[in-house]
Amino acid sequence: MTLALLAYLAGVLTILSPCILPVLPFVFARADKPFVTSTLPMLTGMALTFAGIATLAAVGGAWVVQANQAGRFIALALFIAFGLALLFPAIAERLTAPVVALGNRLTNHVNAQGASIGASLLLGAATGLLWAPCAGPILGLLLTTAAIQGASVETSLMLLAYALGAATSLAVALFAGGRIFTALKKSLGAGEWIRRGLGAAVLAGAAMIALGLDTGLLTRLSASGTERFEQALLDMGGGSASGENAMAMEGGAAGDAMMMSGAASGEAPELAPSFEGGVLWLNSRPLSIEQLRGRVVLVDFWTYSCINCLRAMPYVEAWAEKYRDRGLVVIGVHAPEFAFERDPGNVRRAVRDLGVSYPVVLDNELAIWRAYGNRYWPAHYFIDANGQIRHRHFGEGDYDESERVIQTLLAEAGYDVPTDIVNVSAGGVGAAPDNSRARTPETYIGYGRRENFASAEQRTRAVHAFETPASLGSNEWGLSGAWQVEREYAEVARAGGTISMRFRARDLHLVLAPGAAPVRYRVTIDGRPPGAMAGMDVNAAGEGVVREQRLYQLIRGGGEGERTFRIEFLDPGARAFAFTFG
Repeated sequence: MTLALLAYLAGVLTILSPCILPVLPFVFARADKPFVTSTLPMLTGMALTFAGIATLAAVGGAWVVQANQAGRFIALALFIAFGLALLFPAIAERLTAPVVALGNRLTNHVNAQGASIGASLLLGAATGLLWAPCAGPILGLLLTTAAIQGASVETSLMLLAYALGAATSLAVALFAGGRIFTALKKSLGAGEWIRRGLGAAVLAGAAMIALGLDTGLLTRLSASGTERFEQALLDMGGGSASGENAMAMEGGAAGDAMMMSGAASGEAPELAPSFEGGVLWLNSRPLSIEQLRGRVVLVDFWTYSCINCLRAMPYVEAWAEKYRDRGLVVIGVHAPEFAFERDPGNVRRAVRDLGVSYPVVLDNELAIWRAYGNRYWPAHYFIDANGQIRHRHFGEGDYDESERVIQTLLAEAGYDVPTDIVNVSAGGVGAAPDNSRARTPETYIGYGRRENFASAEQRTRAVHAFETPASLGSNEWGLSGAWQVEREYAEVARAGGTISMRFRARDLHLVLAPGAAPVRYRVTIDGRPPGAMAGMDVNAAGEGVVREQRLYQLIRGGGEGERTFRIEFLDPGARAFAFTFG
């Protein structure tokens, strides 16, 4: 209830944010109509549509974003017809195309004494498609929680509470505006001019949205406005936009561990949840915890573009091979971070290329993730022969300790267990990190989790020309050329687009995806070809090709100090998701 109230109050504050400006003309175009049959249905349609689209976009991946983009275009066309009809009634009378005919009907409703509830709901739904509120701390918390925890009644209600808060403040403004318009009509006979002025305002609002100003310039203008109030609300409610429930994190090189529980510690062990919710099993028929009673089970949460997971995987594979005939079953739970990691074909190819031999279940809806209460990639859960979780380890490292846990649980179950420890010497992306040199944190390219971005901010799905500053500070990065920035990634729109990064680490990786065709790229380090520092996915001249959606190792052996990395895409279409280092 506290979070619902905070979400509602944050929605109320949107009336103070510049991001509300583009939709105000659409709302005020009906300010002089009856509240129950016009204003209320319109605001209801707007709130319901926004809550539904926001929920789907947070949990549904890229296809929802694309579908919503198409919906925005349709809504813009509808409101352009609406605005033209308000501005030039004669135009509406001459047009006979279906969309314009719809505009005619809407115009007639607007000009009538009382607009129909159906038309008002339709206009409200279109407004909800166009509305892109500035993502302050509270809305950011709601969206990231929905993305990690999945679709639920709770997250949808929280988003609806936010939208209803915005609708409330708009209703108050409409009530005042309606009284002013009525007074003007009576005293000045200005109804025709008001109608034309509203038509011009609707067209101006449509132009702002089409140009991306609603998610670009206006977002930046609002950054220091309502966010202060929202953060104060969060502080009063005891929450935090960067708190434990905000997002899942990749484990670091030295992971956190929960020690053995059970008789030795005096605590009651927890029964392991099932694997219900997995959408597909690879390397095995579907398995259940009940079927595996009597065996020791290691559950490994991973995703194939996660560098920490890839570095832990050689150890997991070695344990699976060493103890397979001695009572151990390893289950890989593939829990995707990016939308492309939901594709079974991509995961199947990664499992094959990485040489994963143990069973893998695809947890595309994060159902198993939530059942275990997990928050990290990678995460290892050690389950004894009675189906109880006895040990947890998050992140990389502590491999000897983890193997000792496996040996202890196998011995408890009566298996003959060797006492030696596996000796793993992994290469490529699986090589252990050099923590003495790795100082640059994981860095996301999409605007949803972007930090240390040195180029001018532009949060819009329209193509934008970026420029990287001549000098980058520590851990800063920038875009140059024509890019379209989305929540998860940035897509290079024309050949020649670059990403530059000032980093300190031995290895530099970049999660990339091709467009409709493979994309060539060229990398440099401190302005020169990488030579001996070339990673697995480039040659000494720094040349490579993006052919698959995965993590690419671009620099290996970056030296002791800070270096400047630059990648230039020689073809359009590549998508860049995140830098990782080692």
